Amino acid sequence: MMNRCGLLTLQKEPVPLKSIEVELEVRDHVATVVSTLNYENKEDKPLEAVFVFPLPGDAAVCHFSAKIGQTQIVAEVKEKQKAREEYDDALSSGQQAFLLEESDQSPDIFSLSVGSLPPGESASIRLEYVTELSVQADDGLRFCLPAVLNPRYQPQGAGVQVTSVPASLVPYSLSFSARVSSPRPVSKVESNCSLDPLQYLNTDQTQATVKLAAGHKFDRDVELLIYYKDAHQPTAVVEAGQASAEPGSLMGDSVVMVSLYPEFPQSVMSSMASCGEFVFLMDRSGSMGCPITNSKQQETRISSARDTLLLLLKSLPMGCYFNIYSFGSGYEHIFPKSVEYSQQTMEEALKKVEQMEANLGGTEILQPLKHIYSQPCIPNQPRQLFVFTDGEVGNTKEVIDLVKKNSGSHRCFSFGIGEGASSALINGMAKEGGGHAQFITGTDRMQPKVMQSLRFALQPAVVDISVTWDLPKEVSVTVLSPPITALFQGQRSLIYAQLSGQVRAAPSHVVFIKSQPIHPQSQGCDRCQLTAAFILCVLAYTTEAAAPEQPPRDPLLHLVSLQGASGCWLLDPALATALGKTNEEVEKSKPEKANSEVWATILALIWLHGFKMDAKDEWELLAMKAASWLRAQNAPCVTECVDAGNVLLGCSVKKEALGL
Repeated sequence: MMNRCGLLTLQKEPVPLKSIEVELEVRDHVATVVSTLNYENKEDKPLEAVFVFPLPGDAAVCHFSAKIGQTQIVAEVKEKQKAREEYDDALSSGQQAFLLEESDQSPDIFSLSVGSLPPGESASIRLEYVTELSVQADDGLRFCLPAVLNPRYQPQGAGVQVTSVPASLVPYSLSFSARVSSPRPVSKVESNCSLDPLQYLNTDQTQATVKLAAGHKFDRDVELLIYYKDAHQPTAVVEAGQASAEPGSLMGDSVVMVSLYPEFPQSVMSSMASCGEFVFLMDRSGSMGCPITNSKQQETRISSARDTLLLLLKSLPMGCYFNIYSFGSGYEHIFPKSVEYSQQTMEEALKKVEQMEANLGGTEILQPLKHIYSQPCIPNQPRQLFVFTDGEVGNTKEVIDLVKKNSGSHRCFSFGIGEGASSALINGMAKEGGGHAQFITGTDRMQPKVMQSLRFALQPAVVDISVTWDLPKEVSVTVLSPPITALFQGQRSLIYAQLSGQVRAAPSHVVFIKSQPIHPQSQGCDRCQLTAAFILCVLAYTTEAAAPEQPPRDPLLHLVSLQGASGCWLLDPALATALGKTNEEVEKSKPEKANSEVWATILALIWLHGFKMDAKDEWELLAMKAASWLRAQNAPCVTECVDAGNVLLGCSVKKEALGL
């Protein structure tokens, strides 16, 4: 049986929580969060209470204090077992005591043992932590304040399970404010909740504040997306040391954070890798059947995952290898081992993807991951791991440790689906696997974010990076962060360093970053010994109800489903229907000397550019593959086909825009 979460007595009865106050301070890419929780014992006897709450998995707790009446307690960091013994001793002698612990199963769950709370007494808890903000595909920095702890799936024998009371049933208020500062101007701050207008604090707009609008019910996660102008320009932020700390110590010296978030030239980004082994692992357990929040067509997670697999399979390069796994309480795979990507293997895989439902029981992600890592790498086929999960697993640390153990042979891209996704799992896997983490919440579509990460996986990298510090003679530097071995488009890297000596308030030179030229992974596969596993790990309700009537298929997905593995389309009635034309109209408009497949493929590209530019992130890779196929045909009448296609479809797309 699962335990309830929130402020609870040892008998699992809730203690009234009156209010939560959260102050967020963002400095460039790092956030400091100060939370104050106020609660009250309304019983006629003392209570020993525990409050279980979520923190980002990579957060560092830097302050914890509690106040009961006029008594103030400030926490000290101690070895876990010794801290527990001292806490028990304090309670047994009738003293007030507090104990803050990280969960053994997941680093994003902290439990606070409040100790003996006298009857009628109020208590105030203050917790401060620091965390890096993850970068989204649209260059936004994401901060999330979870409303409650969502249920977590625990593999058999994994220990205590954690769940929560629905946020709508918790009668406490939330006050939330944020202050943002950066060397670059703050362009905007967005949220899934109502905000008061952004207030700038200076004329160059590098500092701003924003507050949660009045009346927030805390019935959902509070998500902030922060956007800076010139997001891809490198920056350096210096924080002065504490005057009370010993000079030369980490707390006494100044510390600098250098942010690198490169944007490569378009001419370089157009060269895609043509090698790779892609293994798709889809969660088919319970909550994959859950409806997607605010979906207009009541789309479920499993149906969105199927559509995502369609786009991924159509976008893979010729010459790569792939396989598809699915898992629940156990796991399955379509092919005994990865197979070469071809029209035949792609069609076989898609037929089985269409039949996938959320019907495999629990969520045992660890075993299929172990099986993937046990497979030998295919020479010259880069391995990359893509994880899609709602984070509802209880053995987060074990999963992250497994990714870290295999980090030398792959990259890991991770996606958190839904408001309850574990930031520890999503950010932890991407960080240890050298990839990229993204979150899909609210009305977000899964497909564009997934395709964005596939582009990251296939695009070139900057390698052989060296860092040279240009500082005054009286200042020395000690780098605190691990060395950067590669830089990828859309992937943020942070360098932390300790500055000892006399640091001026505004140093004119901090650091030079040098690297070798950009190398596409396809040229000798610089990051070879790299397979890509796409893991769709999300849960769902399993029911015996009859399947509902399927809504009409999305026109974009209809057209994409007709593309061949090589990148071309066939001229047939199905294509005409997808284009909104009759087969006769399409046949009649074809230039006389045009090859049928060339004509069909150009029509498909014109339709994509003419009618679906808002979804370009989803089809860009498969369109590039189609354009590459067309160039390889050396067709004599491409210009004539483009002109005729524009007339037929009522568009005005230039040949150059199609990549021809």
